[in-house]
Amino acid sequence: MGILDGSWVTEGGLETDLIFHHGLDLPDFAAFPLLEEDDGAALLRRYYADYAAIARTARAGLLLETPTWRANPGWGRGLGYDDAALDRLNRAAVALVRAVLEEADVPAVRVSGCVGPRGDGYVASDADADAAADYHRAQVRSLADAGADLVHAMTMTAPAEAIGVVRAARSAGVPVAVSFTVETDGRLPDGSTLAEAVRAVDAADPADFYGLNCAHPTHVLAALDGGAWQERLTFVRPNASTLSHAELDVMEELDSGDLPLLVRTTHELLAQLPGVAVLGGCCGTDRRHVAALWEAAPLTR
Repeated sequence: MGILDGSWVTEGGLETDLIFHHGLDLPDFAAFPLLEEDDGAALLRRYYADYAAIARTARAGLLLETPTWRANPGWGRGLGYDDAALDRLNRAAVALVRAVLEEADVPAVRVSGCVGPRGDGYVASDADADAAADYHRAQVRSLADAGADLVHAMTMTAPAEAIGVVRAARSAGVPVAVSFTVETDGRLPDGSTLAEAVRAVDAADPADFYGLNCAHPTHVLAALDGGAWQERLTFVRPNASTLSHAELDVMEELDSGDLPLLVRTTHELLAQLPGVAVLGGCCGTDRRHVAALWEAAPLTR
């Protein structure tokens, strides 16, 4: 049995939910500092518990990502956290998510250690896989040693950084997923097609799982060509909005999107991706969006 056999609910867009629905200020879009305060940790537990309720209704497993998308060396140091503090907080994130899952009352649970990009999630990253492996190794090791069931590199903008995260995960002995983001034309920020990105990682150091996040389904549909690579996609976490990354980056109000359009186009997408096992949301989505996606056509695997 594989660690992601069956179907799995995951959460929506943590950071946009906290900023726009809870009024929090998250410098550099970083949620991990909330782990330092009792009130922040309690808010994260309540946030995750909402998705446990969706999984119970759907009779699906629950996979929760740690709030560590920005808890890597460059972003962490910019926020005043040294290596020891980042190690402590990555481990604390795994412990918090594990505690929520232990109370979830769902068929199966997984802790996914979330790894974000070295640069901005909307800008193409460097083309050096070995440098990326060195950069991400400490965070991946912290998440793995704390007991994450897998690590998940989200919002990857180029194949090289994704390969680096895979290499870091292999050195830590933990399963690894890689999710790419695309622009409105269906291409990664570095210009690669999704097919090229998956094939590049597979050719260098294959990930255990692949996925898509931080793009509206209408943008992703443009990238599908019917190739066998589509069967490799396991995670789907769409944005609520049809706007481009550049447009979203300068918005001061949340675009929570057209929910019926999101549901319809997500399930058009799923019809072409037979391997998808994990379904949730990304920027602009919250529990309402994820519940609607599961109510319309729950995954059955």
